[in-house]
Amino acid sequence: MRDESGLRIVSAEYALKHRILPLREEGGTVYVAVADNRNDALLQELQFMFNKPVVAESWTAEKLLPAISRRYRLGDGAASGESPARFEALENHSPGEENPAALLDDHSVVQTVNQVISEAIRLRASDIHVESYEEIFRIRFRIDGKLQAYDHPPIQRKPALISRLKIMAGMDIAEKRRPQDGRIRMVSERRRVDIRVSTLPTDFGEKVVLRILDPSALNLSLENLGMEEETLERFRSVLGLPYGMLLATGPTGSGKTTTLYAGLQHLNQPERNIITIEDPVEYNLPGINQTAVRPELGLDFAAILRTVLRQDPNVIMIGEIRDRETAAIAVRAALTGHLVLSTLHTNDAISTIARLIDMGIEPFLLASSLKLALAQRLVRRICSRCKQEAQIDWEKFRSYGLPATLRNKCFYEGAGCEDCQHTGYRGREALVARLPVDERIAAEILRGGSAGELRRLAAKSGYRELKEIALQKALAGRTSLDEAVYETFTG
Repeated sequence: MRDESGLRIVSAEYALKHRILPLREEGGTVYVAVADNRNDALLQELQFMFNKPVVAESWTAEKLLPAISRRYRLGDGAASGESPARFEALENHSPGEENPAALLDDHSVVQTVNQVISEAIRLRASDIHVESYEEIFRIRFRIDGKLQAYDHPPIQRKPALISRLKIMAGMDIAEKRRPQDGRIRMVSERRRVDIRVSTLPTDFGEKVVLRILDPSALNLSLENLGMEEETLERFRSVLGLPYGMLLATGPTGSGKTTTLYAGLQHLNQPERNIITIEDPVEYNLPGINQTAVRPELGLDFAAILRTVLRQDPNVIMIGEIRDRETAAIAVRAALTGHLVLSTLHTNDAISTIARLIDMGIEPFLLASSLKLALAQRLVRRICSRCKQEAQIDWEKFRSYGLPATLRNKCFYEGAGCEDCQHTGYRGREALVARLPVDERIAAEILRGGSAGELRRLAAKSGYRELKEIALQKALAGRTSLDEAVYETFTG
């Protein structure tokens, strides 16, 4: 049976440079098209990369270059020999770098690490996981929220590859017993990408996770958030207020910070003083003052927020409201002439009110300060290239209580193709449920109304649950029924 799962380890840059193209894997052997099948050194290197036997098929350059261009979707420039972005690290210097092991000087280690990171960026990965087990060393990419296997380098290469990553991130390569954090800056002739690096000691060596922060992948236009028109208009209207509080809620990785960044970009005008407090600062936004918490110095969200209020701000973004003190200062700021944007961890927009009251915020202060709560999830979009009608196994969804009327509807899925790395999905978009705090909601907060009563009142103002919004996305063919149910019915 044909298996193409391991063929993605060859980057577009490497394929163009060496004039090679992985074709298929059959019976544990990788077949590769090459311009020169007599290059024994190249064939040995490919065998090392795949960790499997390699058979070379000789192709002419006239046939090979267009095939490489099609496989990697590089366009006409690449077919004529123009190289894709070549990412290289701006080196840091770690305390343990004075006597690095000799194996770190091996050029193939540097090349392999750069290739892994470049390929992750090309595939739009948000994270790279480098994982150590007793007899396995593996690399996985998180693409559109899901981890996908990328490579299983020989376990003998583990010390060299991990040490190389630690040197690039400015870490101490001699320290293997404690977690470390660092940053890598990758540059090409086209753009710069920052990478946040974290190490964690495990039973069989260190696990390294690299969070890729690619500014070119961050589209901060309000229109590109994927919100429904009415929700977008309400978001805009609250951003236009001189004071008040706007909260985005949802689990980690649901796009809350991106939504708030888009709001800040919308507000970013010379007449406004905008300050953010983050943990950590993920993307630099020109024209906006950004600062990071430093708990080791006693600078948590609350401490920095008190200082920020003396900096004459118009707009304040707080990365997360985690405790009573931060919540109290944020509410006070929203009541005294500042527009405050922040995030909170709750399951839905209605729960935001109960959560803040549990933190000790008086209902009369909350009713006056909170203007809008947004609940968010991200769902994967069906790949447009391989989209097809889905055959639904309704028995699988029986326990979720889906409306019976859905059985007569048409849903879609992705069959899997090269564009989507055979997952059926490409990209993600937000599901956003809005809760405007109008006069009726504010009065119910003052009265101490239950979540059920707040939900009933909100429904009269057009409030819809995330589940309903997700099903509408599936019916519209934007995402699959599986994805809609998984993200909103299983929480």
